[in-house]
Amino acid sequence: MNNSGASMRHHKKPIISPLRYPGGKASLYTRLRAIVRANDLTAGTYVEPYAGGAGAALGLLVTGQVRRIVINDLDPAIYAFWKAVTSEPLAISRMVEKAELTVSEWSRQKDIYLNAPRDDYLNLGFATFFLNRTNRSGVLNGGPIGGMDQTGKYKIDARFNRSTLVERLRLISLHAKRISVTNTDGMTVIKRYSKRENTLIYADPPYFEKAGSLYLNSFEDAHHSSLAACLNSVSDAKWLLTYDNVPRVPELYPDRRREVFSLNYSAHRVTKANEIMVFSDALTVA
Repeated sequence: MNNSGASMRHHKKPIISPLRYPGGKASLYTRLRAIVRANDLTAGTYVEPYAGGAGAALGLLVTGQVRRIVINDLDPAIYAFWKAVTSEPLAISRMVEKAELTVSEWSRQKDIYLNAPRDDYLNLGFATFFLNRTNRSGVLNGGPIGGMDQTGKYKIDARFNRSTLVERLRLISLHAKRISVTNTDGMTVIKRYSKRENTLIYADPPYFEKAGSLYLNSFEDAHHSSLAACLNSVSDAKWLLTYDNVPRVPELYPDRRREVFSLNYSAHRVTKANEIMVFSDALTVA
């Protein structure tokens, strides 16, 4: 195993996603771009079975590194957001422009998030977005920045820069025809796209540690084992996987190449954490 965390490059990356995600992987843009090029996939499809904020996917698409991207998330609220962004960009942009950044509005959006019909993509998607931008660390089951009494150092509007967010939505809308948004199990997506040529799959599932508090769909050990069985069975496809660097990962992927790297992590406070990247046999590692 190559244990050279210093080899993981963190150059300036495009920030396209409107969502805030703890441990989001937009910072891996440069490395992923190098892998795309090394595998001659610039005219291909990039797939994220556990997309979340989809920061890396959008960066690669908007800068022309790949032809198409697939954003999949099992959580119906996150799916609703991406569905609304790609199918009703003007409507959701207007909602961003007009949103009241108050605790009472936060409570109203929280109610929509919890109770809206799952197929009401626009309203559920906007409520998801509103909470993501106004909650501490972007965690949807958290409370508002500044607290309910707004006595904190930062207030509820601290991460809601309307003009910046509207511009990101506009930029995504320009590429919407090349974005596929799905709402299914990540392993189903892996199995589907592993059979296709000119495709790179990047799996970034819920992690072993702190998954319950940071992710909307946490994994039990059985899920991690099932995912490993799925990925190991398609080692002839082009895929890579990232996890927190725990002993369970080499146990699940003993025959795959692995590399430890460091990543800035921004839930509650900025820290630097070691993570691990796993590569399929068919992937040329750049």
